[in-house]
Amino acid sequence: MDTPLISASALLGASPAPLLLDCSFDLADAAAGEQAYVLGHLPGALYVHLDRDLSGAKTGMNGRHPLRTRDEYAAWMASVGIGPDREVVVYDRQAGMFAVRAWWVLRWMGHTRVALLDGGVDAWVRAGGSLATDVPVPKPVAITPAPAPAMPTLDAAAVLARLPGLRLLDARAPERYRGDVEPIDRVAGHIPGARNRFFKDNLQADGTFKPAAQLRAEYAPLVDGAAKGSVVVSCGSGVTACHDVLAMEVAGLGTATLYPGSWSEWSADPERPVEKSPAA
Repeated sequence: MDTPLISASALLGASPAPLLLDCSFDLADAAAGEQAYVLGHLPGALYVHLDRDLSGAKTGMNGRHPLRTRDEYAAWMASVGIGPDREVVVYDRQAGMFAVRAWWVLRWMGHTRVALLDGGVDAWVRAGGSLATDVPVPKPVAITPAPAPAMPTLDAAAVLARLPGLRLLDARAPERYRGDVEPIDRVAGHIPGARNRFFKDNLQADGTFKPAAQLRAEYAPLVDGAAKGSVVVSCGSGVTACHDVLAMEVAGLGTATLYPGSWSEWSADPERPVEKSPAA
């Protein structure tokens, strides 16, 4: 796929049909996404769970949704039928909030034939698509050995070493970025020098992504002066930051680097610096 996004109308007409992955989730109720999937999903879609499938083991110091090992992801991909030439479309019910993690993981694993359904389930239904309740059985394929990472990342030590001066975007809600509130992690605030780009600001009112030109104009003051591809993105746990990575690709701004541990990892170590910002 030549674009990180696919429209609902294009998906309806796709032949052969791609492998569909439903990534719906709720941070407050880890069972809610799968329950919604059972009640109705795109025909043929398999369910993908953020914690079980897309995240690794937590240690208390590596964030709320750490990455799995590359061998573990390779085995998971094979178990759901993702071979080297298989086209994949990921979606959710939250305008890409969680499906972007699956999109990024597959890209990180070197699988380029993956796109996010723009607007998710709502866009599919608006376009005339039906929902199904039958749960398909995965069709496993042979494991493809994991190649070198195809998407850039930085760990906490590398982020710290590049402060100050790192061009870092924080995809969390403004009140969490500023440090007004912190409903999930142990410390409020953000990594010093980070700029805020709330992932929901990438979207139009209908839940689809803004046009490329509009995204490019909105990101311009945030990335001004940064070399193409040198921006680093973070969020609470390395999930919604992928939304900004995708948006920047749509905008033609290159591939941003992900800090997977993000604020939940950063704030777990009291020795790491914290910054707060007043409301605008």
